[in-house]
Amino acid sequence: MRKTKGFTFRKIFRPFMAYSFVPFSSLAMLDPTILIIGGIVLGIAIIERILERWGVIDLVDQFAKAMRFILPVTFYSALIYFFAIFMF
Repeated sequence: MRKTKGFTFRKIFRPFMAYSFVPFSSLAMLDPTILIIGGIVLGIAIIERILERWGVIDLVDQFAKAMRFILPVTFYSALIYFFAIFMF
């Protein structure tokens, strides 16, 4: 019967330098274009809520109809822009 030999964790896994091949950073989301697009959409949503509180329901309905089209188009265009600028 063979004798079992024990290894410590430090002997097996020595420290080494690791490099990422993907040049992606979470700071990439701070691109001014992405922030401006997000700010415009957020501003429209806040204006819609203010108009709803004031009781201007007709105008709120028109905003809601426009936002059903604007929000998906804005989201997908910002996503395409993001991946076009920050290629992996």
